Amino acid sequence: MEAILVSSCLLGNPVRYDGAGKRCGHALLQGWIAEGRVVPFCPEVAGGLPTPRPPAEIRHGLGGAHVLAGRSAVVESGGKDVSAEFIDGARQALAMAQRKHIRVAILKEGSPSCGSTLIYDGSFSGQTLAGDGVTAALLRQAGIAVFSEAQLPEAAAYIAQLEASPQAHR
Repeated sequence: MEAILVSSCLLGNPVRYDGAGKRCGHALLQGWIAEGRVVPFCPEVAGGLPTPRPPAEIRHGLGGAHVLAGRSAVVESGGKDVSAEFIDGARQALAMAQRKHIRVAILKEGSPSCGSTLIYDGSFSGQTLAGDGVTAALLRQAGIAVFSEAQLPEAAAYIAQLEASPQAHR
């Protein structure tokens, strides 16, 4: 049975920048929880950021890979660079996934850590653009499939494919 790394906020845990959770009640996620597959993780809290905290975005909306490569930064709305905390949290998420042999992650869309298809553009104006967060980028670089909470059917199909393949048995 595949374990699944899931953004802690999607489980209702109050770890988001605003001190809230963003519980996802989708039947697939609830089923995975009931089966004991879900491994909750918040890279921002793991990286040492408090809850609540100022909102943060990736400068110029360049995406997580640019932050990991040192070509962009994650900054709070007041201008403080929090890239080190985001990178540390991403590395901890990857380490946990590797320890637990996790090959699939469900991450919170829009987050500068967890966004998998959309992130905010770095202007703090509420505008989004295509891109991924720091943790999503690092997990993908390591070969872990990353999905958002809006892609649970696709994640379920991918998990079924992994479990049906001979390589699924490590």
